[in-house]
Amino acid sequence: MKTFPKQLSIGQRLRLYWQLLLRAIVHLWVRSKVLPDPVVDAGLKLDIPTCYILDSYSLSSLLILDKACEKHGLSRPLFPMENGQRVGSRSWAALRQLKGLLLRRYTNRRSSDMLKMLTQYALENPEFEAQLVPVTVLIGRAPDKEDSITKLMFSESWEIASRLRRLFSTLINGRDTFVYYGTPISLRSLVDEKADAGIAVRKISRLARTRIRKTREAAIGPDLSHRRTLLNKVLDSERVKAAITIKAKKAKISPEKARAIAEKNIREIAANYSYSMVKIGSLILTWFWNKLYKGVELRHFKEFEKIAHDKEIIYVPCHRSHIDYLLMSYLLYHHGHVPPHIAAGVNLNMPGVGQFLRRGGAFYMRRSFRTNPLYAAVFDEYLSLILSQGVSIEYFIEGTRSRTGRLLPPKAGMLQMTVKAYMRVPTKPIVFQPVYIGYEQLVEGKSYISELSGKEKKSESLLDFFGLFKVLRRNYGKAHVNFGEPIFLDDLLEKAAPGWRKENSEEKPKWLNPLIDELATTIMTNINRTADVNPINLLAICLLASTKHTLAEDQLEELLALYLSTLKGAPLSSRVTITELSPVEIIGYGIELGVIEKREHTLGDIITVTENAGVLLTYFRNNVSHLFVLPSFIASCFLMQSQISRSRLQALFHTIYPYLRSELFLPWDRATADQTLLDNIEVLKTLNLITGTDTLKRAKGGSETAASLNLMGRGLLQTFQRYFITIAVLVKNGSGVLSRAELEKLCTLTAQRISMLHEFDAPEFYDKTLFRQFIGNLTKADVLRRDNEGKLIFDEVLKSVTNDAKLFMSKELRHGIIQIASEKISSSKAEKA
Repeated sequence: MKTFPKQLSIGQRLRLYWQLLLRAIVHLWVRSKVLPDPVVDAGLKLDIPTCYILDSYSLSSLLILDKACEKHGLSRPLFPMENGQRVGSRSWAALRQLKGLLLRRYTNRRSSDMLKMLTQYALENPEFEAQLVPVTVLIGRAPDKEDSITKLMFSESWEIASRLRRLFSTLINGRDTFVYYGTPISLRSLVDEKADAGIAVRKISRLARTRIRKTREAAIGPDLSHRRTLLNKVLDSERVKAAITIKAKKAKISPEKARAIAEKNIREIAANYSYSMVKIGSLILTWFWNKLYKGVELRHFKEFEKIAHDKEIIYVPCHRSHIDYLLMSYLLYHHGHVPPHIAAGVNLNMPGVGQFLRRGGAFYMRRSFRTNPLYAAVFDEYLSLILSQGVSIEYFIEGTRSRTGRLLPPKAGMLQMTVKAYMRVPTKPIVFQPVYIGYEQLVEGKSYISELSGKEKKSESLLDFFGLFKVLRRNYGKAHVNFGEPIFLDDLLEKAAPGWRKENSEEKPKWLNPLIDELATTIMTNINRTADVNPINLLAICLLASTKHTLAEDQLEELLALYLSTLKGAPLSSRVTITELSPVEIIGYGIELGVIEKREHTLGDIITVTENAGVLLTYFRNNVSHLFVLPSFIASCFLMQSQISRSRLQALFHTIYPYLRSELFLPWDRATADQTLLDNIEVLKTLNLITGTDTLKRAKGGSETAASLNLMGRGLLQTFQRYFITIAVLVKNGSGVLSRAELEKLCTLTAQRISMLHEFDAPEFYDKTLFRQFIGNLTKADVLRRDNEGKLIFDEVLKSVTNDAKLFMSKELRHGIIQIASEKISSSKAEKA
C-alpha cells in the first residue's frame, strides 16, 4: 500500500482512511476491466505527476478508478499530486458536479477548482509539468456478462443516475465494470499556449469533455434521447421545407397537408434507438447463436479498432442472409462498440417486429424513391443529421441478399447520399469499413434454391419469424466475420477534387459519379480480399467440379490439399483466412454437417454430395471462387490440350481478365495481374501439376495429377460457357437486331435450356444478373454499341471469340450451345417465357 504523505492534515488523513475503507468494501464485489492498457496504448507516463479527469463526481467511480490505478502501478487519484512538494490534496478533478438528494441535476459551476489550482500553479512554476488524463468509468457495460433483465435495467445510459440507482447499479453490475483511460493532455503545453489561467482551464475542460464523450459514445452509443427534436429538425430544414412547398403546389394541397405527409415519411423512416432494447436483444441473440451455430469467428477486428477512434464509421458488409445485420450488431456490441444504425428495407417494417428492429437501430427505406422528391428530401436530411451526430451506420450496397453466393453489382444510392451529406457538413472523417460474412450453412437455403429455380421471391412475413424455431433443430456449423481494409473518404475526395471543401455542396459536381463508382468497386473488392475459406467452401469447389458431384475419398483428399496449397502459395491478400482443418478433417466435418456422405466400397470409399445439397453447394463455392480464379484459369487452358505456350496463355488472360475482374471484384490492375498469373504458374509447377518454361505442359492423361488439374480447370467452365452463350446469341441474331433487354432475356432462356438438357444442377448458371453484368462489361469495353434505335451492334472481332472457346470447351458443347442459342422471339412467346 502506498505510504501516506506526511503533509496531509489530520482531517485529510482521516478522509483518506475512510475512502480506502469504502474502496475495500466496494471491491468485495466490484471487478473492473481496464481499456486500453494505460501505459502501452493510452500513453500514460509513470514519471510525471498525473491528474485524472472525470466527467462528474461519483464516489463509486472514484474508488473504482483508484483501485484500477493501483493495480496498474499508476499514480493514485485519492492521493495528492507530488512534484518535489505536494500539489493539492488529491489527484482528480470533475468537470461537472451534481446536486440534489433524490432528483440529481448539474450545478452551474463553470469549471473545476482542482483544474484552476493546477493551472495557476503551472503558471507560477514554469518547470512544473503534469499529465491530465480523461477517464470514464462505466458500470454494467460488459455485454458478455449481461444475463438478466435486472442487470440490463441498471446498466449505463446517458440519463443522470440518482444515488440510489447508482448504488443498485454497483451492487447488480459491479462485476461488469469498465475503466477507460483517455490519451493524456499536457498541462505545460496548454499553459504555455494560453498565458491566461482562465482560458487554459476552459480549453482543458473542453478537450477532456470531448474525449470523455467520445469514449462514452463508443461504449454505449451516442445520446439519442431526443428523437422528437431530431424529427422536428428534419421537418424544419430548408431542403425539406422547400420540398414540402413543391409538393403542395404540384399536388394542389395545403402546405399543412404536405407537411403532414413529410411527417408521416420521417416517422416511417427514423430509428427509435433504445439501449435497453439493444441489451435485451443481446440476451436473446446470445441464446439464439448458441442454439444455431457452433461458434462465430471474428478476425482482423483489432486492426479496425486502431483506426476507429474519432471516426464516423460506415459499415458496409456483404449481404448473404437476414442473419447478417443481427450478427454485426451483436459482435460490435460484445466487443465494446455501439451497434450501428442499420438501413433496412421497408418490407421488414412489419407489425411488432418492425418496432423491435427500429428500437435496435434500424431505420427504414423504400426500395426506390426517385419519383417521390419529398420522401427523398426527408430521407436525405435524416441521414445527414444522424451522420452529423456521430452515429455509426450500416448498409448493404448490394441492395439485396445474394442468392448465388457471389457479390452482386453495387448500387450507388446510399453511398452517394452519404458522400453528399458529408460534403455538406464534414464533421468527423468518414471511414467505410468493408466486412466479409461467410456461413457454412444458410438459414434461408431452401428459399434461395426456390428463387434460383425460377420461383417468385416470397415477401417477408411474420410467419417467417415464427419459422425461426424450426431452424434451431439443425446444425449450421460456424459463422465467419472478417473485417477488411478500411476506405477513408477524405483520401478519395482529395484525390478526385483537392478543393472540394470550397465548392458549393448543394450542387452535384462532375467528378462525384466517378468517385462513387470507384468507392463502390473498392468496397466490393476489399470485401473479397478478406474472404474466409471454410471447410464447406473447399468441399463445394472440389465436388462440384466432378461430373456427378462424387469423388473417391483419396482423390478428394489430394484435391483439397492442392487447393489449400495454391491458396497459401499465391494468396490473393494477407487478410484472407483459411480453415486450419486438414483434408481428412474437412471431409469428416462435411459429413457431420450433412453436406456430404461416405459410401463404402471394397476398392475405396466414395464421397458424394447428399441429396438436394448440390444446388446449395454452388452458393458456398461462389463465396470463394474469386480466390481460385487464376489457378483455375491456368488449369482450364489444359482441358482440351496437353500443352500451351506461355505467351498464348498470357494473351488469353489479357483478353478475358477485364471481364473476370469486373464480375468477381478482383484487386489486381493489368501489371499486377500479369505478375500474379506468373506466381500462380510457379505454384502449379511446384505442385507438379504443370511443367515447362516457354511451353507449359500438363502431366500425361490418366495420371492422378492430370485428373486433379482437369478438376481444377472445370472451376471456371460454367463462367466461360455463359460468356460463350452471350456471344453465340448475338452472332446468331446478327448485329443491330437485339436490344440489351432482349439479349438478356434470350441468354437466360438459352442457358436455362442448356442446363435442362445437360442436367447442370446449378440454377445460378442461368442467373440473369450474371448475364446483365457481362453484357454491361462488353458495352463498357466498346465491344457492343447501341445504334439510334437502341439495338446492339458489333463487328467481326466478336466472332473471333469462337476460336478461343476451343481451348476451354469441347466441340460437342460448343456446337450444342450454338445450336440452342435463341433467336429473337415474338412478344407473345417472350411473355409466355
